[in-house]
Amino acid sequence: MARGLDGVVAAQTRLSRIDGKAGTLAIGGHLVEDLAPQASFEEVTYLLWHDRLPTAAELSRFTRSLCHSRSLSADVLDLLAAAARGRCPVIDALRLATDALALGSKGDDPMRDAARLVAAMPTIVATYWRMLRDEPALAPRPDMPHAANYLYMLTGDVPEAKSVRVLETYWNAVVEHGLNASTFAARVIVSTHSDLVSAIAGALGALKGPRHGGVPGPVLDMLREIGHSANAEKYLRDILERGDRIMGFGHRAYKVRDPRAAVLEDAAAPLLAGNADDPVLSLARDVERIAVALLDEYKPGRGLRANVEFYAALVLHALDLPTELFTPTFALSRVAGWTAHALEQLDGGRLIRPFSEYVGESDRRWQPLGQRA
Repeated sequence: MARGLDGVVAAQTRLSRIDGKAGTLAIGGHLVEDLAPQASFEEVTYLLWHDRLPTAAELSRFTRSLCHSRSLSADVLDLLAAAARGRCPVIDALRLATDALALGSKGDDPMRDAARLVAAMPTIVATYWRMLRDEPALAPRPDMPHAANYLYMLTGDVPEAKSVRVLETYWNAVVEHGLNASTFAARVIVSTHSDLVSAIAGALGALKGPRHGGVPGPVLDMLREIGHSANAEKYLRDILERGDRIMGFGHRAYKVRDPRAAVLEDAAAPLLAGNADDPVLSLARDVERIAVALLDEYKPGRGLRANVEFYAALVLHALDLPTELFTPTFALSRVAGWTAHALEQLDGGRLIRPFSEYVGESDRRWQPLGQRA
């Protein structure tokens, strides 16, 4: 039996190829280290949906179509306001409001729903974050590309180009990664011919779990607790002696360093390397080096190396995002991958219906209530 469906092939896809032994990831046929630092998020989304990069004219039309789908209805805004009064966590508010996007859709045009989801989810997160802080919500800027508009709606300030580039690189690096838990949830839901909004709401529910989408925050907490490279070995050794995991290390798919870790390390460097008051980048590099040596000592042959979350924490920190926004901001990228998988599943995919192995009792006989011990 394959526990957790480990090693089971449940679908064919053109969206990404993972080679865990070689440590490579290709998205739409492009190696992540080539695609992520150069493409816009709109280009990568188009690639996932259409299986090719857009021409200049196609990119212009596609970008405009996303811009026109960013605004939220009064009903969704009222729902977010109610969630804010209850101090609902951001990821839960995002799931609730995403589900409410179905109010404006008949569910009969999956591509239109996909565009609406990708375009509106950043507006949901930014609007809700400002509501939580008792700040006025900002209207989306149709003159700004996707990543820049998100940063603007969070802060009210026009972001610097280098910050936009860092966010785009992060989003491009994490946009798609095979049949992870949330993506599989989306494909299962849409395999019943349910609508895309329901599939993405289900994916968000899966992402909420700390074993899937909640690691970047604890990575940053760990680095803050270590504080200085001289403290790292004792801190990390204590973790391993307790039998706990070192946050940001190890991945089911990779037996070597996650290729996205290198992309995000390079992305964070321009914003962090020159900040003498915040030496977190040099600390992270030292922690990685020490952690690898200790993991080889305590868990030889496991190949536990830095995963995407380790340097994702630094990227999101470099963008001055609070930890409450780490997982929601990840979701704003992965929704492009989720919708691509949903569209792929709708294109001739079968109902996903695996079997389970029964391990319970057999040959039981009914006993009336009064005779039960």
